[in-house]
Amino acid sequence: MKLKNLSYVLSVFILVLSISFIVQSKSELTKHLQEDPYAAFAETMPAPVGGLEAVIKRIVYPEMAKKVGLEGKMYLLVYVDEKGEVNDVKVIKGLGGGCDEAAEKAIKGSKFTPGKNGSVPVKVKLSLPITFKMR
Repeated sequence: MKLKNLSYVLSVFILVLSISFIVQSKSELTKHLQEDPYAAFAETMPAPVGGLEAVIKRIVYPEMAKKVGLEGKMYLLVYVDEKGEVNDVKVIKGLGGGCDEAAEKAIKGSKFTPGKNGSVPVKVKLSLPITFKMR
């Protein structure tokens, strides 16, 4: 009889902990979403003025990367505001050898067409792939 009561108490305790965890996780997610004013997508996504080719032309291949023959694809998270200005750039997957910094500098110096929902410009974050290839 005591074993059944203990089992019941433990089951209720685990259920209460689970519900508490779910409520806490939901409130943390809601808080995070409220703190990030940049949408993950928009009806019309931001795009570099002149296309990605215009950004790539701005990249100066780092000497260190040239010396070791470093090539590959990297990904940047670019935060574009309602005016098409780049507010921040974060490296999602980098290459090293100075490539990350060179790509960041080129993106920060570029102008974008703003993202839009309908006809309303919005802040959007987008992932951009940059490929470094020796020519």
